Amino acid sequence: MIRLAHQEYLYALGLIPVFIILFLFMRVWRKKLLARFGEKELVKKLSPDVSNTKPWLKFILIALTFGLIILGIAGPQMGTKLEEVKREGVDIIIALDVSNSMLAQDIRPDRLERSKQAIARVIEKLQNDRIGIIVFAGRAYVQLPLTSDFGAAKLFLSTINTDIIPTQGTAVGAAIDLAIKSFGNNIKKHKALVIITDGENHEDDAVKAAKAAADEGIIIHTIGMGSMSGGPIPTYKNKVQTGFLKDNNGNTVVTKLDEGILREIAETGKGKFVRASNSEDGMGVVLGEISRMEKKNFGTKMYTDYEHRYQYFLALALLLLLIEFVVGERRSKWFQSILNTK
Repeated sequence: MIRLAHQEYLYALGLIPVFIILFLFMRVWRKKLLARFGEKELVKKLSPDVSNTKPWLKFILIALTFGLIILGIAGPQMGTKLEEVKREGVDIIIALDVSNSMLAQDIRPDRLERSKQAIARVIEKLQNDRIGIIVFAGRAYVQLPLTSDFGAAKLFLSTINTDIIPTQGTAVGAAIDLAIKSFGNNIKKHKALVIITDGENHEDDAVKAAKAAADEGIIIHTIGMGSMSGGPIPTYKNKVQTGFLKDNNGNTVVTKLDEGILREIAETGKGKFVRASNSEDGMGVVLGEISRMEKKNFGTKMYTDYEHRYQYFLALALLLLLIEFVVGERRSKWFQSILNTK
């Protein structure tokens, strides 16, 4: 199996017809100049050593050299073996709280940004697993369906902010219910749900939803993103901080981690609760738990091991270039002597 690593360089081969046109133009122009100098037979007698075929030979060698260099740069590769590899992993859905309380800076740089950094590191460590992302505030939405395209996962992750859901709140239960639907099969294993939130649930019965998820074989881990002492919620206008959120009495609102509800959700979901801090985001513990889960067979992938072959093209190009350098413009004396003997 042969392929080119950089096919885009092949467009440069389109210059060869341009070179041919320029060469033909120069040959015609040269003939016209010689015609002004004198008659064709006279000019031929005055320059008996000038060859009419060697310029063509030199041009062909240069054109071939150029073509071989372009092919070498394009990176020809040859497949040497075909290997079938089984893909076994776990379906992981991360439910991320994007309510305004996640802007609190008791976890640096803020709760939401620290959560996104932790998720990005998880994506980098995944191999054969599938990952999905749910965002929730007052409602829950699927940001990314389950996929093994980790590049797309990073792209979708980068777009998450507190403005993507207009309804404020922390509907943890709605996020769990949506995760149950998003896993989308009746196999009651190989599924992990990681909930990252400050735990201030004001919308629904999250423990009841966790029980329903556990009945479907979904392991639920919770990461408490915040501190027990809490922090104020910054307010922004045009991405510039204008102050802190205040209640109706003009007092600054302080959001604190609700560790109790998150522990209860994790216990119901047969998973782990981890409290994040400025030094540890908790994802390492959760990934360790997920790695011990029974793996699901996602099918097979075919891998071909390719070896570079550009060196042969470049070596041949160098050889042709040396030959072109040796070939002169004049007729060969050896060839001329043969003609004279005849």
